[in-house]
Amino acid sequence: MTIDWNSFTPWAALAGGVIIGLAATLFILFNGRIAGISGVLGGLLAPVRGDIAWRVAFIVGLLGAPLMYALFAELPRPRIDAGYAGLIAAGLLVGIGTRYGSGCTSGHGVCGISRFSPRSLVATAAFMLAGFVTVFVARHLIGG
Repeated sequence: MTIDWNSFTPWAALAGGVIIGLAATLFILFNGRIAGISGVLGGLLAPVRGDIAWRVAFIVGLLGAPLMYALFAELPRPRIDAGYAGLIAAGLLVGIGTRYGSGCTSGHGVCGISRFSPRSLVATAAFMLAGFVTVFVARHLIGG
């Protein structure tokens, strides 16, 4: 394994992590809720009166942030090495996994671990292990 030193941006990554942590902290302090994307979006599928506006604002912010970034800098070009079938299967598996896991990587990994939640520690370890195994199988056993 080699590191692409031109793409190695530790300061940008650190700044991004600090911003995500600060946003999650402010969200729980002011809203009393965990900033888990699947939970926020899932709450819009079965809306409760008085619980819609903040969820819509959260999702609009997620979608609007890259657009605001694009006003000041060039957006990175994504490289996706999968076809539509693979992307659809991955999306469905992630959706099913977040339902069974009672949350997603943002809820468990960012917010749960920072609260020392045992359930989130186990869930995040399971996410990471599944990712490691998937990459190993896809790259070394199936072909890649």
